[in-house]
Amino acid sequence: MRVKNSGMTLMELVVVVAIVALLAAIAVPSYRQYVLRGNRAEGQSALMQLAAAQEKFYLQNNTYAGNGVLDDAPPAGLGLPATTQHGHYTIAITAADADGWAATATAAGSQARDTRCATFSIDASGVRTASAPDCW
Repeated sequence: MRVKNSGMTLMELVVVVAIVALLAAIAVPSYRQYVLRGNRAEGQSALMQLAAAQEKFYLQNNTYAGNGVLDDAPPAGLGLPATTQHGHYTIAITAADADGWAATATAAGSQARDTRCATFSIDASGVRTASAPDCW
């Protein structure tokens, strides 16, 4: 009587590896895009916090906090951290005076691969703009 070997042949193993490679080739880029899209919330949140801090500063000082890149040194009195939570965006106040202000969040680090929505902006009147219309 012959004993039948039970196991996988080389061809079956090659087919399984090919299927796994195909699934990985589809899933990894989709996952990366999902992560980049999820990280956009950090830039948006930082700008909204900046807007609230600017309005609070205006109520106390009758002017808006001055120009400056927040990653280097936040303007005095805003009470904001020096960087965004995970460092995915650089926040800069691009214009500020007694009448208004404007700020921009620019993708940095690994988030810089998000070329479609690389920048977000907001101003004193609450107008939000981005590098693509559906980024906000």
